Amino acid sequence: MKRMIVRALIGTAALSFGFAASAQPEGDGWRSLFNGEDLTGWTSVEADPPIWSVVDGTIDCQPRTDVPGEKSLWSEESFGDAIYHIEWRIVDTPGPTYPAPEILPDGNEARDENGDIIIHDIQNADSGIYLRGESKAQVNIWCWPIGSGEVYGYRTDRGQPDEVRAGVTPTKNMDNPIGEWNTFVIHMIGDRLTVELNGETIIEDVQLPGVADEGPIALQHHGGFNPETGEWSNSSSLVQFRNLYVKEVE
Repeated sequence: MKRMIVRALIGTAALSFGFAASAQPEGDGWRSLFNGEDLTGWTSVEADPPIWSVVDGTIDCQPRTDVPGEKSLWSEESFGDAIYHIEWRIVDTPGPTYPAPEILPDGNEARDENGDIIIHDIQNADSGIYLRGESKAQVNIWCWPIGSGEVYGYRTDRGQPDEVRAGVTPTKNMDNPIGEWNTFVIHMIGDRLTVELNGETIIEDVQLPGVADEGPIALQHHGGFNPETGEWSNSSSLVQFRNLYVKEVE
């Protein structure tokens, strides 16, 4: 019963913000990755109730901790050099607070006078876009002070060159408030990544050393609701996506 109540409350909150969709991105060469009606072209784990479904023309995630295995939503198609237009929003941030570190422009954690990492306790959600079939090449969606768009797998890899770790750190936090829609434009050309968020370039032409030449994209599942305890993890992917387009680049 508690699970049903939680889902009902989240659904009500989502509907209160509306679902007006924007038009196809300007320019030629774009094609849709989501038909707005079902998950044709996508592969996800089977679960009852479903983790991924279509709600009012959006791809909706209801994350769970009790379903084993891979739970992200993967495209059936693989992509090499491409530009993606993806709209997303965080619907809710249930669960306890999350200790998010403060990140410096060079990609390192900020520290206080005692050398301890500066932490901000926040209500958090966590999702993102996997590129080229790799979770490491993920453009993050979350509530951290640094903002969405960073590539966590490369920023936290101390074996990467300094310019890479700094380059995958967003130059500014361009996230809209929880419940409002955001727009990524992601350029993945060769091993170079550029990310625009809500009209601002926050990652510009940074190298992702070792990234695959091609692969599917995925919408990340993270955290979720635990039916046994009736509780949410503190960084669950309660997100929705709409208007997913790709433009392949030769």
